[in-house]
Amino acid sequence: MICLGIESTAHTFGCGIIDDKGRIYSNVIDAYKTETGGIHPSEAKKHHENVKDKVVEDALKNANLRFEDIGLVSFSQGPGIGPCLLVGMRKTKEVASKLNIPLVGVNHCISHLEIGKLMTKAKDPVLLYASGANTQIIAYEGGKYRVFGETLDQGVGNFIDSFARYIGFGFPGGPKIEKLALNGKNYIELPYVVKGMDVSFSGILTNLKQKFDSKKHSNENLAYSLQETAFAMLVEVSERAMAHCGKNELVIGGGVGCNKRLREMCRLMCEERKGKFFSPPNEVLVDNGLQIAWLGVLQRNQATTDYNTMDIKPYERTDDVDIIWKD
Repeated sequence: MICLGIESTAHTFGCGIIDDKGRIYSNVIDAYKTETGGIHPSEAKKHHENVKDKVVEDALKNANLRFEDIGLVSFSQGPGIGPCLLVGMRKTKEVASKLNIPLVGVNHCISHLEIGKLMTKAKDPVLLYASGANTQIIAYEGGKYRVFGETLDQGVGNFIDSFARYIGFGFPGGPKIEKLALNGKNYIELPYVVKGMDVSFSGILTNLKQKFDSKKHSNENLAYSLQETAFAMLVEVSERAMAHCGKNELVIGGGVGCNKRLREMCRLMCEERKGKFFSPPNEVLVDNGLQIAWLGVLQRNQATTDYNTMDIKPYERTDDVDIIWKD
């Protein structure tokens, strides 16, 4: 059985195709970008509307498949930006009704964990989910993927992008900050905000803006210090979750997971506690349709042909979902 999945939670419209054995056929994405400023929901929606047909067609072409080869379709129900989610849902309903095949909606956050497990062969990991809008420490306990720690304000990716915008970069700003940080040599003290298992970034952002405005520090040193501080916070709560849950595997997920410094810090922490660190390929760390297709496969028993019952869930949390597909 082959599943076609569509991702449209935020800046990316993606289509991935995979079968129930985990064989990957294709994974195509088209991401909304800006020269200045961040994501504007109406502009992101317009981007998705403009590229949705071509992305799906390219995914089928790359997979050397026809629509008729697809037996299941899935889409990200949430969490995410409402107008963007609607584009993905409507496209999957169009495909499903055209083929008269089942449709299933899935949770975007959980799809990062499940594709990470598939791609790395991790068994029972803690997930450090670090993306634009989401920052969570997740692990499976008692029939659900529980959130053992999370941001109290904004996601780490949005935090980095916000500072990047403040100093003149467009969206996404994370890769530009990472490049700047490579040339940073001096650590500048910033607020380090860990509260139990949770983290907070708004105070660090304010402090960074003040230091930038003072003209006393180079952008390179500010970027370097931003990464060292924020990533140390994430690694600390990840290690605490591993200890609390008695797990020895850590999987990274989300677009910020592409950052080489964050991955290095996670690897060193896991080595020191004799654990294992897993990092999937960058193409599935960023938002993509393959993660949605694979979770659709796992949730295929929840699929329906009553398409009118399906809707988006912009505010659905990771721990709202009952994990009924696990053994």
